[in-house]
Amino acid sequence: MFYAQLLNHAPFDLYLSADVQYPHKLAEQGLILPGSEFAYAVGRIVVWTGKTSGIDVERLGIAALRQPAVYHIAIANPAHAPYGRAAEAALRSLGVYDAVKDKLVMGENISQAFQMAQSGAAEAGVVALSLAMAPGAAGQGRYWEVPPSAYPRLEQGGAILRWTLNPEAAKAFRAFLLAPEGRAILKRYGFSGE
Repeated sequence: MFYAQLLNHAPFDLYLSADVQYPHKLAEQGLILPGSEFAYAVGRIVVWTGKTSGIDVERLGIAALRQPAVYHIAIANPAHAPYGRAAEAALRSLGVYDAVKDKLVMGENISQAFQMAQSGAAEAGVVALSLAMAPGAAGQGRYWEVPPSAYPRLEQGGAILRWTLNPEAAKAFRAFLLAPEGRAILKRYGFSGE
């Protein structure tokens, strides 16, 4: 959605994307400041259940999704969300996709998918580790981290937009994000820099 808005020059200074390809596309169209594109982190996914759920996701791992008590599994829509593509790939590579495909419910993005699992509208979700670790969600659920080898690398990227009103502030924020202090914050909230 943000990418579509940026094609119409939405009033943002800096764009951070869960998919490094979107900043690449903006660069190809001349919509960013030259040389401002950057990769800032690698996302990870988890199988998440609410704290009150009787599903022992930490012990069962991906097999938790096969449990009879799981009627709905929230994922982001793989048609346009990188975390949804990762979730679908993980389900396939870990051999559970065919068994759970009829349980999948799609959020427009990873935040909406997490909200579905968090609210109980879905008994489980394959969501971003960063959302499971976020201050507002910490302690509300349990999760099992999906092995990174089970899904395509979730390289996150950003760029400073050509129409920024304050390029120096945008450059300063980018520098902070990429510096050791910024990388430490990203790591604390579930992103890796590798």
